[in-house]
Amino acid sequence: MSRRTRISALLTVSFLLTVTGCGSGTEDPPPDSKAAARSSAPVSTPAAGFAPDSASVPALPASLTGQRLDWKRCEAPRAARGSAAKAPGSRWKCATMRAPLDYTAPTGETIGIALIRSEAQDKASRIGSLLFNFGGPGGSGVASLPAAADSFTTLGIRYDLVGFDPRGVAQSAGVVCRNDRQTERSLRIDATPDTPAEQRTFLADSASFGADCARRSGPLLPHVGTTSAARDMDLMRQVLGDDTLNYLGFSYGTELGAVYAHLFPAKVGRFTLDAVVDPTADYVGHSRNQALGFQRALENYYKSRGVSAQVGTSRVVRLLDRLDREPLPTGTGRRLTESLALTGIISPLYSERGWPALTDALDAAEGGDGSGLLRLADSYNDRDAQGRYGTAQHAQRAISCADTKGRVTAAEVTSRLLSDFRRVSPVFGPYLAWDLAGWCADWPVPGEHETPEVSAPGAAPILVVGGKGDPATPYEGARRMVEELGEGVGVLLTFEGEGHGAYITGNRCITGAVDEYFLRGTVPDAGTSCS
Repeated sequence: MSRRTRISALLTVSFLLTVTGCGSGTEDPPPDSKAAARSSAPVSTPAAGFAPDSASVPALPASLTGQRLDWKRCEAPRAARGSAAKAPGSRWKCATMRAPLDYTAPTGETIGIALIRSEAQDKASRIGSLLFNFGGPGGSGVASLPAAADSFTTLGIRYDLVGFDPRGVAQSAGVVCRNDRQTERSLRIDATPDTPAEQRTFLADSASFGADCARRSGPLLPHVGTTSAARDMDLMRQVLGDDTLNYLGFSYGTELGAVYAHLFPAKVGRFTLDAVVDPTADYVGHSRNQALGFQRALENYYKSRGVSAQVGTSRVVRLLDRLDREPLPTGTGRRLTESLALTGIISPLYSERGWPALTDALDAAEGGDGSGLLRLADSYNDRDAQGRYGTAQHAQRAISCADTKGRVTAAEVTSRLLSDFRRVSPVFGPYLAWDLAGWCADWPVPGEHETPEVSAPGAAPILVVGGKGDPATPYEGARRMVEELGEGVGVLLTFEGEGHGAYITGNRCITGAVDEYFLRGTVPDAGTSCS
């Protein structure tokens, strides 16, 4: 939860999967975008491709639907940084698919969509391709899928496992907004401003982020929304040779998958949505949901230590207040600010596996050493030891601001939102309330919708997996997704455990149900619960 990004709905956080960063922090325009290279003028036109159904855009030319992908051994992904950038093993092959920059002009400019694939181990029983999205938005599937592959060994026997970088992300015409120096400077700004001067600094930096994105990646910005990414997935289906799309989406990937189901209900194959984004939550509601979810996770963490929720919350609030007055020293020479501490607390709350590290870091900070929380924050912020930052957070912001019409002023935060958010979460509420004013401030592209349309009448059953202890996407969102998909489509599977994402916890009940669905088409009974 860094200064310039809201809490990421990204499954592959450090304590779940070892995934490298998503970008290099370069100032250069994305190499896959000819349009971005031609112009640096700000963009203020509406994002194209925002049609409510698949019949509302022109048909794609055969040059795109019939393209043959040139699969080659993968190099180290450009989504990774420094010494951590390693090529995946020989089982993985990479290719680039051409897709329209603007789906309303399908014969015009194209961009490259990076794909990675591991072919099914049992060719005789192969079912087809299984497409993955690990969330964000802004996460690189090309980097994430090989790192997470051990979790999908059973599915890889009969499916080609396919990951991709969504448009605007990493190797798919990745959005770049700022360099490392600008990012470092931005992270020092108070994310919960207490004075008029701090508010002015916060809002000025927020507005300049949009201007920086327009200058470096302007022509891309109208075309990186979820609707266009969903259309890319249907083009992938055709190019990969599948009659229907089989899909496993986590976190933001559940929204992407549900939008696909709405656009192409007849093409839905075996679909699972895990760690579900609430499709009924608007711009404010989404942030409020996250405040609620992470407060629950923090309370559950303290309860596991034998500390009451009230006492644990009070301890963290006191620590943050102390840091707001005076940042803590660390072993790096940098100082731990309130905002960086919040990020460091958020990161290990994504999974119970991270709780021991959170204990060590909090104990050290309460003793006057901020090094542990700073390390956790740097990992979440995709910062390496040399001070280089990835650009996943640039893509996250560009995609979400292209999607949502939500815009909130500082006056609205102070007059009505701040008190409500603080009541929901004394720890995370103030940050997320102020983030609403900064996130899409002066964004150069208007958003598509208040909430995404995900109704999918006539689609095959979609398995919706919700976790009772999910911090980033609270369980209520899974129930609402089932309702919004429509009668006979969404099937709820409940995980009575902690963590963001149920399948990758290794819970045998969850993995068994999901695997049975993908491999044999057996849909669990609606309302099935796994403890």
